[in-house]
Amino acid sequence: MPLNAPVRGFDQSEFETRTLNAQKRMAEQNLDGLLLLSEPEVRYFSGFQTLFWQSPTRPWFLFVPASGKPIAIIPEIGAALMRQSWLEDIRTWSAPAPEDDGISLLTDLLAPLAAKGARLGVMKGHETLLRMPLGDWERLVANLPGLEMPDATALVQGLRMVKSPAEIEKLAHICAIGSSTFARIPEIISEGMPLEEVFRGFRREALLNGADDVPYLVGSAGLGGYEDVIAPPSRRPLQKGDILMLDTGATWDGYFCDFDRNYAIGTPDDESRRAYDVLFRATEAGLAAAKPGQTCRGLFQAMQSVIAEMDDQGGDIGRLGHGLGMQLTEQPSHAAFDNTVLQENMVLTLEPSLGYGEKRIMVHEENIVIRADGAELLSTRAAPEMPII
Repeated sequence: MPLNAPVRGFDQSEFETRTLNAQKRMAEQNLDGLLLLSEPEVRYFSGFQTLFWQSPTRPWFLFVPASGKPIAIIPEIGAALMRQSWLEDIRTWSAPAPEDDGISLLTDLLAPLAAKGARLGVMKGHETLLRMPLGDWERLVANLPGLEMPDATALVQGLRMVKSPAEIEKLAHICAIGSSTFARIPEIISEGMPLEEVFRGFRREALLNGADDVPYLVGSAGLGGYEDVIAPPSRRPLQKGDILMLDTGATWDGYFCDFDRNYAIGTPDDESRRAYDVLFRATEAGLAAAKPGQTCRGLFQAMQSVIAEMDDQGGDIGRLGHGLGMQLTEQPSHAAFDNTVLQENMVLTLEPSLGYGEKRIMVHEENIVIRADGAELLSTRAAPEMPII
């Protein structure tokens, strides 16, 4: 049965607050506007939510001025939906138009800024993308001599890292859906079931529990462990002695959960039991360390110090979790290179992993929100001992 759901969408005040917060930071950095080109940022400031972004044919643009509401420059096909948002100034063109896919409209909007040598923030950093043809971008820049375009990645990502109460409510709901789906795994899968049927069964159960979609589902299974966690599922049947891992990114109202669970098909071997125990305790260390004022580096080190009991990879194991929200993975990263300070209302994953045996790996993941007194679980905590199917 689907779980009781929050109200879909947001009040207009949510977008007003986001925009005012951005404009305050823009003033501090002497920015006269932001030009946003990718789906999460356009949705964050407008509320415009559609799967039509799956098509690479058309670009979409949102301009956040130094004051006032954002301005949308979008293909005409999106006009009706965008008019349902809080925005008022919506400029459209008939797309696709390879010779001029919104570039003239965008040039007209930005030309007054260029004329006065203004500063237009554009996201250029890690985990960003242009999402328009490079040739069109070069034409746009050539049309706007005198316009400075500094990097606004930290500004926008910094805003998105800290969630509003309404966002946290949606994230808690999709995490509850994910948890209830995982709770059903021992009932809906069994030895001999092909891995691709396991994946289908999980997706069906998540949808029945109220998920809008399961766009991300990865995992693996192998005797005594698994070697890979991103490949598509195969027809290989589950066998006694397998360790099965499923990692879901289900969505509700545009927000993701992202956590995994491990299962033994029959009795797990001793090394797999030990790996599971180490990762459980590493997650406990992460939960204890995840408090306002802690850094992502410190959180990484708290988990890695436990992982080192079994797998001394030092800082070479990448990151042990990340931000979560409208995207499956967001900033920040729990990694040795990331000194982002944790703040109240950040929503994060804790994702310790290790290698053991002959090329085997194990991953454990939970979703949390940072509260004033520490971490609050959004996912239902995994069992302290590996579940057996």
